[in-house]
Amino acid sequence: MNSLSLEKSQPTRVERTLCDDVSAAEPGSVVRVQGWVHRRRALSAVTFVVVRDRSGLAQVVVRPDDGQDVPPEETTVEVVGTATANPQAPGGVELTAPTITALTEPAATPPVELWRPSLNAALPTMLDHAPVTWRHPARRAAWEIAAASVRGFRSTLDAAGFTEVQTPKFVASATESGANVFEVDYFGRPAYLAQSPQFYKQQLVGVFERVYEVGPVFRAEPHDTVRHLAEYVSLDVELGFVRDHRDVLGLLRDVVAGMAGGITEHAAGAVERLGIEVPRVPDRIPVIHFADALALVGAPPEEPDLAPEHERALGEWALREHGSDFLAVEGYPMAKRPFYTHPQPDDPRWSNSFDLLFRGLELVTGGQRLHRPSDYVAAIAAQGEDPAAYASYLQAFEHGMPPHGGFAIGLERWTARITGAANVREVALFPRDLHRLTP
Repeated sequence: MNSLSLEKSQPTRVERTLCDDVSAAEPGSVVRVQGWVHRRRALSAVTFVVVRDRSGLAQVVVRPDDGQDVPPEETTVEVVGTATANPQAPGGVELTAPTITALTEPAATPPVELWRPSLNAALPTMLDHAPVTWRHPARRAAWEIAAASVRGFRSTLDAAGFTEVQTPKFVASATESGANVFEVDYFGRPAYLAQSPQFYKQQLVGVFERVYEVGPVFRAEPHDTVRHLAEYVSLDVELGFVRDHRDVLGLLRDVVAGMAGGITEHAAGAVERLGIEVPRVPDRIPVIHFADALALVGAPPEEPDLAPEHERALGEWALREHGSDFLAVEGYPMAKRPFYTHPQPDDPRWSNSFDLLFRGLELVTGGQRLHRPSDYVAAIAAQGEDPAAYASYLQAFEHGMPPHGGFAIGLERWTARITGAANVREVALFPRDLHRLTP
């Protein structure tokens, strides 16, 4: 038999169709879908099977004379059937006369009913069974929004001439303070999990001028709140040749707008599933000085930081007075900022730094950094430390660094605020906090 006749004898293979695309199938055509049995509903004369894949849902109709056994919910299956118009089916098309093939052993009963529109389960149940509960379409939508945000973050910075970098997560010393780091045994000597890529992204400004990183950071802070995690995803940015922190804030505005645009472009289905509103980022984010912010919320002028209730009040004020979900608070006291922060030139009590509040919650910390080596030596000595301990960090400044600044966005906190999640753990795939190290 020659090769031509052999090819002709092979059966035609039906390519896979995603569930969301079944609606576009021509009635009467043969369609093959693969996914999970999302729900099976047996009636007297027919069984409806809903199959779920990464794109959405498709309905399969099984009649007694089809001779098909329907596996339990969450079993992975392949279904080959005939596309049949039905206005009541998802997308107006369902599969009939199916052949259902289980691709695995029958699935165990899931810990929650994933077919229900809402996932009505306690947070510990969702987190204990995260590999399964993330399958729920509404829960998965939260991470689809996070992923789309990262796409928008990257595309905005790529278009602005930034270089993506990856920096070490094992470090020899704490980045900002020694009290909040995880110590690890690094081949017999102490090392630490990085609190941030701060030192490295600054040094790399001396190489690329504009850099960003998407990666994990680790904070050994014993906070047991709805807004803190011991490990989270940080979206870090640093850029050179800035005039002051206002240039950094201007870039941050564009990045946040890009993240919101990424959600609209790449996660519209997730937005619809959750029934949420993507924020509109104003052309200019309103700004208030820290001292004025304290006065506005009725806090004592000597307060070194904003409390959560102050942030909420300021968020309400920004929405009321400026129609903005965002508010930048600039000029935090130098005493509350890391040593590398640039002071306000006309009053060194204050800093050229800011926090960005989003719907009444601190989302971003950023600002201008020191760039002269003599200023670093003075700043490190002022906090009672030896500049020699920072030799590997300071070498970049000794060899010429431009005025620069940057910021960092906590991805989970952003996503929680976008989705309206009451607890940041709801939007972390596998959260790590004071109590949780599994799954």
